[in-house]
Amino acid sequence: MPLAAATKFGPYEIHAPLGAGGMGEVYRATDTRLNRTVAIKILPQHLSEKPEARERFEREARAISQLNHANICQLYDLGEQNGIHFIVMEYLEGETLSTRLAKGRLPIEQVLRYGAEIGEGLDCAHRGGVVHRDLKPGNIMLTRFGAKLLDFGLAKTAALATSQSSPLSATMTSPNISHPLTAEGTIIGTFQYMSPEQIEGREADARSDIFSFGAVLYEMTTGKRAFEGKSQVTVASAILEKEPDPVTVSQPLAPPALQHVIQTALMKDPESRWQSAADISRQLRWMSSPDSSASAARIAAPHPRRQERTLWALLTAALLGLLLWFAFFSRPHSRVIRASIMAPPGTGFEFMGDFSGPPVVSPDGTRIAFAAHVPKERNVLWIRRLDTSTADKLPGTEGAAWQFWSADGKWLGFFADGKLKKISAAGGPVTILADAPNPRGGAWSPDNVILYTPDYRDALWRINAGGGDAVRATQLDLAKHSTHRWPSFLPDGKHFLFLATNHAGGRREDNGVYMGSLDSPASKLVLVSDAAGLYSSGYLLYHQQNALMAQKFDAARGTLSGEALTLANDVQHDSGTFHTIFSVAQNDVLVYEPGANTVGDTIALWMNRDGKVLGQVAEPSTYKGGVLSPDGKRLAMAMGEPRPDIWILDLQHGSRMRLTFDDATHQMPAWSADGKRVVYTSQVGAFIMAGTSLHAKQADGSGQDELLLDSKSLSPSQVTVSWPQWSPDNQYLIYMLQSGPSGASVWALPNSPGAKPQPVVKPDSPIGKVTYAHISPDGRWLAYSFNDGTHEEVYVTAFPSGQGRWQISRAGGTYPVWRRDSKEIFYLSVDGHLNATQVEPHENGFEVGTTESLFEMHNTFALGSPFDVTPDGRFMILTQPEGSALPMTLVLNWTNNLK
Repeated sequence: MPLAAATKFGPYEIHAPLGAGGMGEVYRATDTRLNRTVAIKILPQHLSEKPEARERFEREARAISQLNHANICQLYDLGEQNGIHFIVMEYLEGETLSTRLAKGRLPIEQVLRYGAEIGEGLDCAHRGGVVHRDLKPGNIMLTRFGAKLLDFGLAKTAALATSQSSPLSATMTSPNISHPLTAEGTIIGTFQYMSPEQIEGREADARSDIFSFGAVLYEMTTGKRAFEGKSQVTVASAILEKEPDPVTVSQPLAPPALQHVIQTALMKDPESRWQSAADISRQLRWMSSPDSSASAARIAAPHPRRQERTLWALLTAALLGLLLWFAFFSRPHSRVIRASIMAPPGTGFEFMGDFSGPPVVSPDGTRIAFAAHVPKERNVLWIRRLDTSTADKLPGTEGAAWQFWSADGKWLGFFADGKLKKISAAGGPVTILADAPNPRGGAWSPDNVILYTPDYRDALWRINAGGGDAVRATQLDLAKHSTHRWPSFLPDGKHFLFLATNHAGGRREDNGVYMGSLDSPASKLVLVSDAAGLYSSGYLLYHQQNALMAQKFDAARGTLSGEALTLANDVQHDSGTFHTIFSVAQNDVLVYEPGANTVGDTIALWMNRDGKVLGQVAEPSTYKGGVLSPDGKRLAMAMGEPRPDIWILDLQHGSRMRLTFDDATHQMPAWSADGKRVVYTSQVGAFIMAGTSLHAKQADGSGQDELLLDSKSLSPSQVTVSWPQWSPDNQYLIYMLQSGPSGASVWALPNSPGAKPQPVVKPDSPIGKVTYAHISPDGRWLAYSFNDGTHEEVYVTAFPSGQGRWQISRAGGTYPVWRRDSKEIFYLSVDGHLNATQVEPHENGFEVGTTESLFEMHNTFALGSPFDVTPDGRFMILTQPEGSALPMTLVLNWTNNLK
C-alpha cells in the first residue's frame, strides 16, 4: 500500500509518490532539518522479509555511497523505521531517458551531450570499483543540469563475484516483450541491454556496462532498440549472435565516428570493446566540439522524409570529398581542411608509452604509418593512404615501435624485439640492421644514413640503411643530459634536429631542441623545450603546454625568428618519453593525436600465471616502478611527476603513505628482509654532476632518512649508483655502479665499519653493462641482465664471490625476479612476454631447467621494475593504458592558419 502524505521517517516528511518498480517505491519528501526536497526510496513491506531483497536494497546504498559525481544521483541517508528500509537521495526534476525515447530519437547534439555525461558518470562508478549491471534508459534521468545515473540496485563491487546462472530456458518464459523487463533470479539485468556475458551467466565487469551503454546510445540515436525480439529467448539470441543495423540506416546524418563508437561498444567479446567508459565519453565530447570534423558533418535535416535526409547526407559526403580533392590539388589557394582518421576496425591506436608507434606522415604527404593492435596482441604497423578510406597492415612488423619513413617514401624503419629493422612500405621481408634494446626514435636521410637512439639513456647513433656497423653520431654531455632522442633530418640531409634532456630534470635552460650535423659531433641549442621539434615549410613545429606551436626557422643557420603561433590546442604529449604525438610532411600535411593529458598514468594489476587479470592493485597513477614487501602485504612504489617520491601502499587496507619529502628524485625502492626498512636512490639536480646516493628509511615512516652511500665518495667521482638492495642476511648492501651509458657493474658493500665495496659482476668489455640485478631469497645467487653491446640476456652468478656464470635466457631477456623459494626466475623477453625458467641451485653448482612463456606484458616501461611476484605466486604488473580511443586529426594546408 502506498504511503500516505505527511508520513514521516525521522526528519523526512513524505509528500507524494514519484514512481514504483519491482524493488522499491520512490516518494518526494522534505528534509525538515535542511528544508530541502529529497527523494525517498523504500523497500516495500512484502520484500523486507526477503533477505535477498534487503541485500539488493542495501547494496544499492553501499554502491551509491562510494560515488560522488555530477552525473550520478547523490545518496544523502540510509535508515530503517518500523521494519521499513529506506534510502534518501537527491531529488531530480526531469524525465527518464525511457520516457523521452517514447517520443522518438534524440537530436545528434543531445546524443553526444547526454552520452558524454552518462559515460563520465559510469566511469566514476567503475573507478570506484562499482559495476552497475542494469544500465538502461529507465535508469537514466535527464534533468536541466544534465544526465544522471540512477538505480544501482544490481550493482556489484569489483571484489564480489557474479553468481553463475542456470540455463536460459529456465528463466525466459515470457511470450512477448512490450517493455524492458528486469529479470529476477540468476541472470542479472534487463534483457534488451544485457551484455553477452550476462546472458550466458558469466561474470560481469565494467565492460558489461559498456555493452549496455552502447545499446543505450544506439537507442538514443535511432529511436530503436539495438536488439529486438518477440520473447526473451529471441532477444537473448540476437544479443549473442546478431549485429544491429548501422545507426545511419535510421539516422543518415549521424557522424561516422558515432557509428564507430557504438559498434565498438557492442562487440560480443569484452576484450574488443572500449575498455573504459571514459574513452567513450572523450569520443563523444570530441565529436561535439566545434573543431571536430565530425561536428562539421552534423547538418540538421530540413525535412523528416528519409529520401531527403539521405540526399543531404550524400551531398555532404560529396562536398567533403570535393574539399579534400581541392585541398590536395590546389593547395596554394586552398583553405585549411581538417578530418579525422579512425583506428582500423577492432583495433586501438598505440601512441603512448615506451614501445608505442605514433603516426608519421610520409615525406610526400600522401600516406600515414601508425601502430595499432587488437586486444592482447602486439602492435602491428599499418599504412593509410589519404586517398582511401581503409588502412593496410604490414605483416612481419609485430611489436613495432617508433617507425619512420625513408626520404624517398619507399621504406619504413622501425624498432621491434630489441632491434632496429626496416621493411618496404609495400610489404615484404624484414631486415635487421642493429641492436636497439629500448629505442627512442629514428630518422632516414636522402643519403641512406639512419640516425637512431638505441637505448633510452644514450646518444644518437648512425648506420647505413644498407647495413654495416653502427657508430656514435652525438656525444652526451653527462653534466647536462642523460639522453639524446627523436632525431629528424633537415632539408639538406646533413643537419638534423633532436631532443637533448635530462631524466632527473637538470637545468631547464639546457634541455630542448638541438641542431646537429653528420659532419661534426658538435650541436647547438635551438629552443628550450620538453619535447622534440619538427621542421616543415620554413617553420619549426614544437610542443608548448598542451598546444602545437609554429615559428619561423632558418634551417641553414638553426635560428628562430618572428612570433610563435598556435597551430592546434590540446595535442597529446607523452611526458614519460618526452614526445608529442604529431607528424608533418613538407607539403602542408599535418597529423596529430588530440588530448590534453601531459602525464600518462600507469596501471597496477594483479595477474596469475595464465595472464588473467585478477584485479587492480591500486588506482592508476604516475608509478615509476614497485617492489612487494617480503610478506606480500605492502608495496613500495616510486610515484610522482616530474620528480617521483617513495610511497608505501598497504594492500590489505588500501591506504598509502609517503616516505620521502625532499626535492630530490627518488626511485628504485627495495625492502629489507624483515620488511622494516626501505632502501632507494636519491638524485638531486643534473644527471652526473650532483651525483646520486643511496638512502634508507623505516617503512612505517618513523625516524630520519639514513644516508648509506654517496656516489661522490666513490672513484671515479662522476658515477651513478642505482638499483640498491640488501642481501637477505643483511650482511651486504648491493648496488649497480655506472659511469656513463656503458660500463655498468654490480658491487656489494659489506655491513661492517670501514669495509670496502667489492665487485660481484664487472663487464669484460668497455661497451658491456649490467642493466638490472636481483639477489635470490636464499642469498646465495645473483640474477642479472647483461648487455654485451649486441644483445641483452639474463645470467646467474654466485653471491658474493661472482664465481661462475649460468645463462638463463636464450633469445634476449631483462628484469630477472626470483620466486620466493629460489627455484624459478621470471624475466621479460625482448618480445614483451613474461617468461619463467626453472632452476635448481645446489652445493656444487647451478642447474638451469626448462623455460615457459607465461603471458605478454603489454606497454611496460623502463624507469623502474615493472613487475614483482607475491609469495603465493601472483604477479604485480605495472603497465601503460591500452591504445588511444580518440581518432587522429588530419590537417591539410596548415600554413594558411599562420597567414
